[in-house]
Amino acid sequence: MNGNIRGFGIKAATVLAFGASIAAVSSPAQAGIYDAGKVLATSGVNITDGAAGGGITPWAVIAGYETNQGINGSIHYTYANLPNYSLNSLGAAIGFYDRLELSYAYDLLPTGSTFNTVGLLTNTLAGVVVQDSGIDPFNTAIRMDIFGAKLRVIGESIYDSDSLMPQVALGGFYKINHNQELMKTLLANKTKDFEAYVAITKIFFPLDLLVNVTVRYTAANQTGLTGFGGPNKNKREFRPEVSFAYLLAKNIAIGAEYAAHGKNTDGRGVAVGGNVDTSVLGSITGALNNIGVGGPVGNLANNLNDTLTQRESDWFDVFFAYFPSKNLSFVAAYANLGNITLTPKQTGAYFSVQASF
Repeated sequence: MNGNIRGFGIKAATVLAFGASIAAVSSPAQAGIYDAGKVLATSGVNITDGAAGGGITPWAVIAGYETNQGINGSIHYTYANLPNYSLNSLGAAIGFYDRLELSYAYDLLPTGSTFNTVGLLTNTLAGVVVQDSGIDPFNTAIRMDIFGAKLRVIGESIYDSDSLMPQVALGGFYKINHNQELMKTLLANKTKDFEAYVAITKIFFPLDLLVNVTVRYTAANQTGLTGFGGPNKNKREFRPEVSFAYLLAKNIAIGAEYAAHGKNTDGRGVAVGGNVDTSVLGSITGALNNIGVGGPVGNLANNLNDTLTQRESDWFDVFFAYFPSKNLSFVAAYANLGNITLTPKQTGAYFSVQASF
């Protein structure tokens, strides 16, 4: 894990340097460029993909508090504590004239007990396994770089708030998953891919309510953390995402989000050797049951089949956001991510801090 920690430290230093450069732009000497004229909390926060939005879905808002007269940006760190994973996301975004957003995020996902078991299994079978599984017992971490861009095309969430016109933005991500052998084991078709999305955001100031609908065009498995596409195909599809946020006070918001996920590898096993995945264990289990083989042998086959079968669920969260100033915000959330590859019931706490400049 030391290599992963060092890698995360390098990424952190890079993002902090980016934040320092934004802060330099905000100095009095650069006052003609720096701008933070938006209403408090209307810039959203940074999602784990790096873009401005909620916790798990991008909104049509542009990062930072700039109006159409200047530039503003932010850096963020997010931590999610799940039963079998601990997601760390570090990123930065900059908004130009409330029109264009550029973002970057680095996601680090150390895995837990289930992957440790699979790692021990594949290491035990090392003499007959053709390929490296990419799973090291007690030392597996998934690493992904995410580069993003977003363009506001019509509408303005604040100044059009007295009409039905929403703010609409087009955006996209290019994601690079660095765990190539592990992605092969999980039967993903690709380790690098792009996503495109359209986001529609409407702020109803009389109701203190924000509503966002995003449609994402993607083949990602678990947002790309477990690759893109399934066995022998990388078919992209449109997936809906919805967010609601309600202002309890001018600097406090609560809300909920939903993001649909795909089924590229749902119900499939993992490839522990060559191109053969462990879903064949289902046939073995059925055969054992048919001939009346039970007891320890039948139970072992059933348990192994269940352990090595992948599942993917849609994601939900409910969040609490606090904005003490335009320069700082905090988000706490309860996230229900359901089944993630080999691990069911992944629910837990989500924390994020963001600094804007």
